Amino acid sequence: MRLSELKNAGRTPALPLSIELADAAGPGQLQLLSLLRVLPGQRYVGAAIWRGRPVLAKLLVGGSAARHFQRELQGVRLLAEQGLSTPLLLADGLQDGEGGWLLFEFLEGAQSLAEAWAAVETMPPLADEQQAVLAEALGAIAQMHAKGLWQEDLHLDNLMRRGEKLYLIDGGGICVEQAGNPLSRNRVLENLGVFFAQLPSNLEPFTEELLVHYLLSNGEHALPLEALQKQVRKVRAWRLKDFLGKVGRECTLFSVVRGAFGLRAIRREEEATLLPVLAQVDAFIDQGQMYKAGASATVAGVDVAGRPLVIKRYNIKGFAHWLKRFWRPSRAWHAWCEGNRLAFLGIATPKPLALLERRFFWLRSRAYLVTEHLTGPDLIEHLAPYVENGEVPEPELLALERLFGELIRERISHGDFKGRNLFWQEGRWVMIDLDSMCQHGSLGSFAPAFAKDRARFMRNWPESSALYRVIDQRLPKGIAPD
Repeated sequence: MRLSELKNAGRTPALPLSIELADAAGPGQLQLLSLLRVLPGQRYVGAAIWRGRPVLAKLLVGGSAARHFQRELQGVRLLAEQGLSTPLLLADGLQDGEGGWLLFEFLEGAQSLAEAWAAVETMPPLADEQQAVLAEALGAIAQMHAKGLWQEDLHLDNLMRRGEKLYLIDGGGICVEQAGNPLSRNRVLENLGVFFAQLPSNLEPFTEELLVHYLLSNGEHALPLEALQKQVRKVRAWRLKDFLGKVGRECTLFSVVRGAFGLRAIRREEEATLLPVLAQVDAFIDQGQMYKAGASATVAGVDVAGRPLVIKRYNIKGFAHWLKRFWRPSRAWHAWCEGNRLAFLGIATPKPLALLERRFFWLRSRAYLVTEHLTGPDLIEHLAPYVENGEVPEPELLALERLFGELIRERISHGDFKGRNLFWQEGRWVMIDLDSMCQHGSLGSFAPAFAKDRARFMRNWPESSALYRVIDQRLPKGIAPD
């Protein structure tokens, strides 16, 4: 295959793939074995073999190939010239009408810091293991800033660890202010804002503590905590808005098909598994374990290739109900958006995997939501032994405090905060049934919604019980409006 033909190969070209390239030694065949990142018609990044050697190949095609190639090449050279660790560039080229390529040494056995973080992110905020990962990242960022460079698309996936060595990757995002001289304070604050905004919100109280790891490697500037936190909030709000804009459109993260007869959205990595499920979703529900068979909603546990999942079907009770529902977004769509919102914010909820809305000439009818399955007990069951004595284990109480703190920090109300909608799993309270969830724009609207949620939550137990008194003492009493 010629490189230019790759732009028509779509998101999942058949592999392995042989592509004709040429370097200083002459023409050769690149054997593309697997793909790690794909931007269809523009960028293909994956593991490959070049002249008998394993490489990481970045292949750039389409109308913007030359611009992206030059930017990638400039970034890689800037990192190398400043003595910063980055994979060795083995070969590169740009050919008119074909595209560009950059072939890097393949870091066998390397792990991104994003993968390292995924292994520890469910631990209590700023556990030692979490601090170790973030300290490593902040040290590398500080070294880059000390050399006058910054990573525009700064995230943990762009830091690769092999053994004891950390590598900066993705030259296309590398920018320079004045090479060899420390980055200006404003630029440092902006770039650190991008980094901290990607961390879970429950780490916000530890920003100052984490910043020490940066200052140990680059103490050029005094960094006002208030200015940094303001930048973090600005970036975080933008990132959340950008992410929620993706849950309903075709992109790298989600596979979305929208038309007059339906809306289907699936997490990209789940597409192959869940397409057959959505094709016969009612049959799966009928054959599954029924959890709820109500008039407005049906919930069933299903087995998909040995993996337990939950499907919730939002029913239409009759013609009058349909007249109220057909013209507005379905409850499944709302739950899909809010589940993804919580997941993005790092608040525990079953991962939303797929959404299906049935339509007839755009008029909505039944809708379905597929999520991960929860194995733990719900709050009522889990705390039942402590109703009379109030001797709730401290981890459960701390987890409740953390959950309420997260909801207050993000101004999120649940809308139906009963005990059956909270499950105990892996040391956290996990929220389900997000049909009425809302993230409020102001404390003025959030305060009464929070009070309503708290009152509903406390009605899970008699006021005279010891458990009621213990939990009532531990949870925030209210929110002062603006």
